[in-house]
Amino acid sequence: MARIVLFNKPFRVLSQFRESGDKVTLSRYFKDPALRVAGRLDFDSEGLMVLSDNGKLVQKITDPRFKLEKTYLAQVEGVPTEEVLEQLRNGVILKEGKTRPAKARLMDEPADLWPRDPPIRYRAAIPAAWLELTISEGRNRQVRRMTAAVGFPTLRLIRVRVGDWNLDGLAPGECREAG
Repeated sequence: MARIVLFNKPFRVLSQFRESGDKVTLSRYFKDPALRVAGRLDFDSEGLMVLSDNGKLVQKITDPRFKLEKTYLAQVEGVPTEEVLEQLRNGVILKEGKTRPAKARLMDEPADLWPRDPPIRYRAAIPAAWLELTISEGRNRQVRRMTAAVGFPTLRLIRVRVGDWNLDGLAPGECREAG
């Protein structure tokens, strides 16, 4: 039976086990050498990571051919209009080509959101908004690049869902076995 572990990756943790200078890695949280990362999260992104000891499952989660949906909450600089959301929904042109269409909507700041350390910079003259974005591919820094391409840079990015798995109340640095 495959072991599947859901982990809430904290801000400024590398999505790898191999040590990398003075940066914190997954080896601080996991000692099982059989676990593999099924989809990375950037050093400066937070949220759900799926780990497993089953290589075929890891490949299925990460391979874009399977179009597994991933949902992110993105705090962006400025307040996107419906026109901007429609651009995200239709796909955005990045340097390597157009992204698949995304599901995109404005949302209120999540009520159960943990504080980030250090906090996002506050600018009284520039408002911020929260977007929920669901994508079915995983290009390098894709959500950040998509929001920047439509004129709304990402300030904070949290992955909350991968396929049918979600954070479900996991605090940063916590994990649980998926059943």
